[in-house]
Amino acid sequence: MSENEELTPSDIDESVEDSTQINPEELVEVIAEFERYRERLVTETIAAAKKAKLPQKPALAQIEPELAQIDAGLESLRAQLAAITTNN
Repeated sequence: MSENEELTPSDIDESVEDSTQINPEELVEVIAEFERYRERLVTETIAAAKKAKLPQKPALAQIEPELAQIDAGLESLRAQLAAITTNN
C-alpha cells in the first residue's frame, strides 16, 4: 500500500469479506493501518484549522461522519479478530 493511498471502511470490509481464510496477523496489521489513518485525519484537520485560524470544534465536526464510519469499521474488524482468535 502506498503512503498516499487512504483506506476507507468499505475497502477494509471488502478485502476481509473476499478472503476465504483470514490471517490474524494480517487483520491486526489492517486494524493498525486503519487506526493510523484515523489519527492522521484528525491531526491534519486540526492542523488545517489552526492554519486557517478556525476553531477546532467546527473543523472536527466536519469530519465526524467519516470518523464514525471509521470507528464502525474498526469495531467490525476487532470483532472479526476476536472471533478468529477465540476459534483457534
